[in-house]
Amino acid sequence: MRIVVGAALVREGRVLAARRTRPASAAGRWELPGGAVESGEDEAAALARELREELALADVAVGDRVGPEVTLSEGRVLRIRACRADGEPTALEHDALRWVGPDDLDDLDWLDADRAVLPALAALLDGGRGRGAT
Repeated sequence: MRIVVGAALVREGRVLAARRTRPASAAGRWELPGGAVESGEDEAAALARELREELALADVAVGDRVGPEVTLSEGRVLRIRACRADGEPTALEHDALRWVGPDDLDDLDWLDADRAVLPALAALLDGGRGRGAT
């Protein structure tokens, strides 16, 4: 099983969403930033690396899992982790970034895998824990 990690990067009760540019089937849809865990990495290290590569965030704290594990294609699973980071994210691999509050989560055209964790994400943001990694 190959693990893909996504970041519920939370700041001031909002989560960062990133709009995909590729592949064509996903272009224009929103996701939580992240990527595959590479050989020798744990989930936290992979997520910190991905946020450096995708968002130019150097100081990332990775916290607890958020929501269910989501089965993807080709023997992969998606695991979302609560995160916090200092500094402003820069879209290096996406064409747009947006901070989204719990009442606006359903307004975005999320990738299906990310949509599966929206209820847990809304609970995280509504639960007063929306300040970042726990």
